[in-house]
Amino acid sequence: QVQLVESGGGLVQTGGSLRLNCVASGRTFSTYAMGWFRQAPGKEREFVAGIRVSTTSTFYTDSVKGRFTISRDNAKNTVYLQMNSLKPEDTAVYSCAARRGYSASRLYNEYDYWGQGTQVTVSS
Repeated sequence: QVQLVESGGGLVQTGGSLRLNCVASGRTFSTYAMGWFRQAPGKEREFVAGIRVSTTSTFYTDSVKGRFTISRDNAKNTVYLQMNSLKPEDTAVYSCAARRGYSASRLYNEYDYWGQGTQVTVSS
């Protein structure tokens, strides 16, 4: 079983940067694919980025491609989301998620474990 704890959210101005962190418990972290999702008030949860068990394979939703970077450090049981060139429409609660298996997914119901989320607010 995996427990996930996010951190790194906050308030930034348009064009600013944040790095989100997700620390996982458990000794089998390296066997889980990881994803980042976000949910704004009144909107459905949206896939943001995914990373496979391999640290070199990543993919993103179109709206963040080129601005966000997902990475992981299996030795530290941590996945990161580096967010650059932030826009007000990026404002949301960001959650990390873990799923058993090699590949990440764009579908939230494919994930087995979830963190509580961290708030990201981008002012205009």
